Amino acid sequence: MFVAPMLLQKVEEPFNDDSYITELKLDGIRLIWTKFNDKVRLYTRHNNEVTSKFPEIHNLDMPNGTILDGELIVPDTANKPNFEMIMERFSSKINTHFIQYCIFDIIQYGGQKLSSNPLWYRKEVLSNVLEPSENIVLAQYIDGYGIEYFDLVKQQELEGIVLKRKDSTYQINKRSKDWLKVINYQYADVLISAIRKDKFGAVLSFKDGNYAGIMEFMPTIEKRKLYGMMKKIEETDKLIKIEPVRCQVKYRNLTKSGLLRIPSLASFIA
Repeated sequence: MFVAPMLLQKVEEPFNDDSYITELKLDGIRLIWTKFNDKVRLYTRHNNEVTSKFPEIHNLDMPNGTILDGELIVPDTANKPNFEMIMERFSSKINTHFIQYCIFDIIQYGGQKLSSNPLWYRKEVLSNVLEPSENIVLAQYIDGYGIEYFDLVKQQELEGIVLKRKDSTYQINKRSKDWLKVINYQYADVLISAIRKDKFGAVLSFKDGNYAGIMEFMPTIEKRKLYGMMKKIEETDKLIKIEPVRCQVKYRNLTKSGLLRIPSLASFIA
């Protein structure tokens, strides 16, 4: 039985408020764990069943009629969630990397629906019924202290934090302001050297001329600015090559091949 998960709204800055809890934003794959009729099923947030891919987390001691929400991660050698490694594991037919399922919510337990209960109560239930193991982790949180927690996240170069109202219900298939994410973006000055002709994408280069990735996220008003300032050099079947346009982008992290992960425009640089 698939349940579409509750989603996060993005905010730019953390804050301190004791009516919220603060969690680490884990860089992995959102995963819904269910057990009905003695059968465990695993689903991504987009309702793709992936049960067979992760046998390590099938034998969680939960009764029928249980639905859990969490993030599936692969910790690296520094014990930090590594997105590229979880994607390698996700796309592989063999168990290439050690995984952990970090559970942060319980939607239903033993047939009893818990989604209308406040978050603090669901957390209490989860801590009482979950037996952690090598592959199963109970997600940790603190009350308030969002600013201080985010500072620690930046120091450790982690993805970000999540701020959740303690009294929030679990709003199935909704993006709610009761759950907020603050991303620890990195920033870089780069050059736009070409534009894709089909689906929009700005081809980025570092200052040394090396390829930096594709920027697919740009507001319409900023696209218009780009089209207005760019000067075409050459055109191919797939690209319009232009005189380099300097800009600042924000991104999650560098991939192991040295590219910008999920770059988006911060500003153009004159």
